[in-house]
Amino acid sequence: MITFSPMRRAVVFNTLKSDKKAPILFCMAFVLALFSPNVTWALEKTLINSLGMEFVLIPAGTFTMGSPSDEPGRERNEVAHKAKISSPFYMQTTEVTVKQWQDIMGKPFFGRKKGSENMPVVRVSWQDCIKFIKKLNAKNDGVYRLPTEAEWEYACRAGNTTAYGIGESIDCNNAMYANNTLKRADCVNAVESKGLPADQPAPVKSYAPNALGLYDMQGNVWEWCEDWYHPYKPDVAVKPQAQGEAPSIETGTNKVRRGGSWYGGGSRCRCANRNYSHFANRYQTTGFRLVREAK
Repeated sequence: MITFSPMRRAVVFNTLKSDKKAPILFCMAFVLALFSPNVTWALEKTLINSLGMEFVLIPAGTFTMGSPSDEPGRERNEVAHKAKISSPFYMQTTEVTVKQWQDIMGKPFFGRKKGSENMPVVRVSWQDCIKFIKKLNAKNDGVYRLPTEAEWEYACRAGNTTAYGIGESIDCNNAMYANNTLKRADCVNAVESKGLPADQPAPVKSYAPNALGLYDMQGNVWEWCEDWYHPYKPDVAVKPQAQGEAPSIETGTNKVRRGGSWYGGGSRCRCANRNYSHFANRYQTTGFRLVREAK
């Protein structure tokens, strides 16, 4: 949808009423208006693509990335600093599911014990994610990529400054974490009371979303981001590097993961928590979600 300023609308419609050459002049006026700073393209708040993937619009803005020095569970690599998201983008409301992976790739790399097609796909490396994205983009149904680390944290926070996107703390009833009978079993009983099995993630949308409508930004599975891992710098890049870019001495070998998982403790699920792994590694605890460019 295009909106014009009141003055521009008046010029267009007065021309239509008074001039026999109105159709031609209208087209000229439309083209001029199209490139005017007074024109606003309205973006849909939500999108669903041909695979049934749901996306929600995340507006541009600035926020404090990282954590305050007194935040419980804070780690040294979470230095607080201002970050700017220069353009709006669409974030997938859930992690990519087994079915969505199969629809594009034909077969999944996953190691779930029980579940359904709505389980998040896991045991996918960062490289696997890029292959998936390239195939999805080839369908010409939008332009997709992984979120940058800054975009991910911005969306996780959903406008909040608390440790978690849903408040200062989480518990076993509002996030999937500590569902590990061998090492971290704090939430196993709560998980089983919901009819979900221990020692694995939950189907997407098993827990309530954050204020932006994003599910499982706290826990369930770690999510790959586009960025190479490095200590924070004064100016945080919000645009990703070229997808599929080969690792080098300048860029490193580790990619960022965010969000925590069913395997670990609650502090790993904080919005500011940073994790990383080699770009070729596959884990039972790691999946991904997509960003769709807002155009």
